[in-house]
Amino acid sequence: MVSKDCCCMERPSVVIWLSLLLFLSLQIEGSLSASNYLVGLGSYDITGPAADVNMMGYANMEQIASGIHFRLRSRAFIVAEPQGNRVVFVNLDACMASQIVTIKVLERLKERYGELYTEKNVAISGIHSHAGPGGYLQYVVYIVTSLGFVRQSFDVIVNGIEKSIIQAHENLRPGSILINKGELLDAGVNRSPSAYLNNPADERSKYKYNVDKEMTLIKFVDEEWGPMGSFNWFATHGTSMSRTNSLINGDNKGNELMELAASFKSSQGQPATRFLSVARRVRNALRKADRPQFVSAFCQSNCGDVSPNTLGAFCIDTGLPCDFNHSTCNGKNEQCYGRGPGYPDEFKSTEIIGKRQFKKAVELFNKATEKLKGKVGYQHAYLDFSDLEVSVPKVGGANEVVKTCPAAMGFAFAAGTTDGPGAFDFTQGDDQGNTFWRLVRNLLKTPHQEQINCQKPKPILLDTGEMKQPYDWAPSILPVQVLQIGQLVILSVPAEFTTMAGRRLRDAVKMVLTSGRNRQFDSNVKIVIAGLTNTYSQYVTTFEEYQVQRYEGASTLYGPQTLNAYIQEFKKLAAALISGGSVEPGPQPPDLLDKQISLLTPVVLDATPLAVNFGDVKDDVPNSNFKRGDVVSVTFWSACPRNDLMTEGTFALVELLQDQKTWLPAYDDDDFCLRFKWSRPAKLSPQSYATIEWRIPESVVSGVYRIRHFGASKSLFGSVRHFTGSSSAFVVE
Repeated sequence: MVSKDCCCMERPSVVIWLSLLLFLSLQIEGSLSASNYLVGLGSYDITGPAADVNMMGYANMEQIASGIHFRLRSRAFIVAEPQGNRVVFVNLDACMASQIVTIKVLERLKERYGELYTEKNVAISGIHSHAGPGGYLQYVVYIVTSLGFVRQSFDVIVNGIEKSIIQAHENLRPGSILINKGELLDAGVNRSPSAYLNNPADERSKYKYNVDKEMTLIKFVDEEWGPMGSFNWFATHGTSMSRTNSLINGDNKGNELMELAASFKSSQGQPATRFLSVARRVRNALRKADRPQFVSAFCQSNCGDVSPNTLGAFCIDTGLPCDFNHSTCNGKNEQCYGRGPGYPDEFKSTEIIGKRQFKKAVELFNKATEKLKGKVGYQHAYLDFSDLEVSVPKVGGANEVVKTCPAAMGFAFAAGTTDGPGAFDFTQGDDQGNTFWRLVRNLLKTPHQEQINCQKPKPILLDTGEMKQPYDWAPSILPVQVLQIGQLVILSVPAEFTTMAGRRLRDAVKMVLTSGRNRQFDSNVKIVIAGLTNTYSQYVTTFEEYQVQRYEGASTLYGPQTLNAYIQEFKKLAAALISGGSVEPGPQPPDLLDKQISLLTPVVLDATPLAVNFGDVKDDVPNSNFKRGDVVSVTFWSACPRNDLMTEGTFALVELLQDQKTWLPAYDDDDFCLRFKWSRPAKLSPQSYATIEWRIPESVVSGVYRIRHFGASKSLFGSVRHFTGSSSAFVVE
């Protein structure tokens, strides 16, 4: 069972607002003094289709969206010098950034703002939730399971990013930024410890843990209004929700808690306009019209080998720990699953890991005293990672030039991880492959000997970098980027770096920054890695981890020198950052939007039985009295959620009766305690149901409540009509 309370995670609206009332009375000394930056924040809904679309992350064809646990958002901050540079950072409640999304957002920003916001100073990063709709990336390998490109997924993300940046731009006001960091010990474990142990012992001895435990948080303080937002970076995978989950959510980094309270006799379904007085939902009831919106984001870092399933990996058939080296049970990977702290309830695990991050963020927010001071800067380059020369040290002191390889996935990629196992007879740690799957591979593309040698010891399962039909299967040209705000330096990487890979990158950049002649940076420089940013190219391991060929090594696309290539190129960016110079911009990535193929069938029509309206109650509340901790469930006759995504709106709403005459919104799609579940009686049926479940929180206000459903139906001729329905009223005591 899920916790009785609506949990506080990434957007803990009411709790954060209540906390802010305290914070505002405890203003940190100097935080409202003369501001050194202009600061703007924005947030917008990016929730994609809640039906029929495959979810992005696990590559599980059977994981099809069928409702919403809580909505997804794009959150942006802009920091600008009053008369100088500015940077934009966008955090997406999505599995990862997408190259084609980034390209199209930048095109829109250029049309609106000219050269103010470009690929150089705009970073778009994903939190790595595996519970959002897929189909918004442009390379074949990432959209196979979603039956190709899903325009609706793509459009809502592009629109939401643009609108969140516009909000941030229009909200630019004098402000200050405080920074703080601290350890969070119980929100992640290493899921590939055998690969981590292959790193040199003297290197491992420098670190207390085999995953990064540090959260870094920045706090935005408006000169007039005080604290107005925070962004933090912490490494843990967005895999608290499993590969069988079908409800859209931001996993352990994406939820907002809204603790208000939540209604009449069952009413007939009726037509409705998509009126925004309801669509703007609960969170706006808390917002003061004359002050900017509070925006809080929980960003991703070097999470490559970090799992939120902190109890470890066990065999589901025997209950015993999985094999240490291969994560198998009796030689098979399918039975080995990681257990979250709320095991066996994945919703509970999501809540717990999210709460742990939230509590640490509140602590850091409250105790932040160090001000960011200094210039705003940025550096950016595009690089062809399929053939990049890298200078690496040889034994004895000299250097040699090696190369990266065209992208390829190893056999262990298909084994999956303990967060989401693969299928068939693939296993992690496989550096040999087998004859049968090589024959299958060769039907698609037989890798040439140079590629085989370049990728060793990875046995190639899919030679994606050299597969070009019907268009590119994997990226070759990747962005690398550095953003600077005073003593904070953000390294935007287009991949999932493992723990040690991230440590090496940070250390290398820090060495360059602190050895500069102008002493712009000292040992107090704060360097964070923003993972899955601007595009996606899977994993980056260390050279030593690559040799083990667990999932992360098999998914390090460009061969064993991938990390060394990143380090080399980021050192160039760091050097240019302190010198004020520039780097070669590099080749532009391709725009493949016009080549996209979609095999997802459209909604043809929605229907109800005779004498039934859309929005009518099918199964009403079972009784009229409930108590805290109970689950209230209502099922409505509904229509496909793809007809209207209800952007900045809601499919589900719990209302509280006030003064015996006015219904007030209390809980909606953004709340952890409310679930909107959509289904059809049969796969091809035009009829469908919406079941709304409300887990009554302990903090609820006693009173009379009702549950409402909003939707949109499509006729055979294509017209879309909105409707609403209400349950009977019930009492919560």
